[in-house]
Amino acid sequence: MATVTGGGAQPDLAGCAPAPAQAPAHPPASVLTDAGDLLRALAAPVRIAIVLQLRAADRCVHELVDALDVAQPLISQHLRVLKTAGVVQGERRGREVVYRLADDHLAHIVVDAVAHVQEGK
Repeated sequence: MATVTGGGAQPDLAGCAPAPAQAPAHPPASVLTDAGDLLRALAAPVRIAIVLQLRAADRCVHELVDALDVAQPLISQHLRVLKTAGVVQGERRGREVVYRLADDHLAHIVVDAVAHVQEGK
């Protein structure tokens, strides 16, 4: 139902929270693009599993292969995507590269997404 006031029809806003005095500014388009790229990098089930593994402890490729029962070339490919997106960092130790999460924010995104899905089941 619209209420008519001096300047024309206005929507009936009964029951709506009052608008903030000034709407918060949204991030620049480049930040939104980068956030979208990050979410796309996390969008594969194997990459989600890798993040969950790295949340528990730093791991090398063969540990991820064993833990996730996924072929080594596929783990390496997913790690490359996560590294390019800035989700993981690798450190060479002798003949192995040990991977870790770049920061805890990324683990929270994945853990929250998994928890959200599990709540609905």
